[in-house]
Amino acid sequence: MDVAAVEQVRRFNRTVTQRIGALDDAYLARGRSLGQSRLLWEIGTGASELRALRSRLDLDSGYLSRLLRALRAEGLVVVETDEADARVRTARLTPAGLAELAQLDRLSDELATSILSPLNEKQRDRLVAAMGEVERLLVASMVDVDVVDPRQPDARFCLDAYFADLAARFPGGFDPARSISAEDKELTLPSGLLLVARLHGEPVGCGALKFRGELAEVKRMWVSPDVRGLGLGRRLLAELETHAVSYKVRTLRLETNGTLTEAIGLYLAAGYREVEAFNDEHYAQHWFEKAL
Repeated sequence: MDVAAVEQVRRFNRTVTQRIGALDDAYLARGRSLGQSRLLWEIGTGASELRALRSRLDLDSGYLSRLLRALRAEGLVVVETDEADARVRTARLTPAGLAELAQLDRLSDELATSILSPLNEKQRDRLVAAMGEVERLLVASMVDVDVVDPRQPDARFCLDAYFADLAARFPGGFDPARSISAEDKELTLPSGLLLVARLHGEPVGCGALKFRGELAEVKRMWVSPDVRGLGLGRRLLAELETHAVSYKVRTLRLETNGTLTEAIGLYLAAGYREVEAFNDEHYAQHWFEKAL
């Protein structure tokens, strides 16, 4: 990793934590840490499962328990066990907690205003635009990509979403039975593999390979609409290529439908070239190939 880039990230982190008051143990002058206040915001006005809170905030169970214990001691939060499933515990704000949340919202608005006010209009526009870009890139950096068993629940979710997406976008719908197979056993090593991308523990994308000696086929490329625009499709494709190289694949092939214009753009930008049809895929209108 570039040393100058790492140092810039560290400087950015120091500046941001100081400017937003994260170093203060009484964030926004409310007598509690930023972590406790952030948890109030994350719980919000409804009920939140503790498991989901841990995932969304990337907290270990011990630290989350300490934060909740402190908020419960203030009378701001109650933790309850789900009546239908004793393994599920939820947190919700009390009336005092909701009032505190409203106060935090007001103070947070004032802090944001204090950051923008010293700047002229052009500087404010630049800062807000830069913050939006930084947020998108930080979210992209939090996505984890792993090889998973295609029978695993997150994998099934992605594959089902992939089929539903094609069914909605293709003029005549999509029937997997009419498409060239990519069954579970074909996407399991040594026959192939399936990558699943997760953000905060939730599945948001997938991509697969079917191995055929020194040739492999790219299959099941899907990215959730919730995270499109973060470059996840390009990352999945790049990671599939890396895995292909590690398995001595020399050529990657794929086919796609003409309605998937963003996918075609992705493949062309990644160095794939359009070639003559190399299979009889029912839904294919374009065929691509790339030498690794």
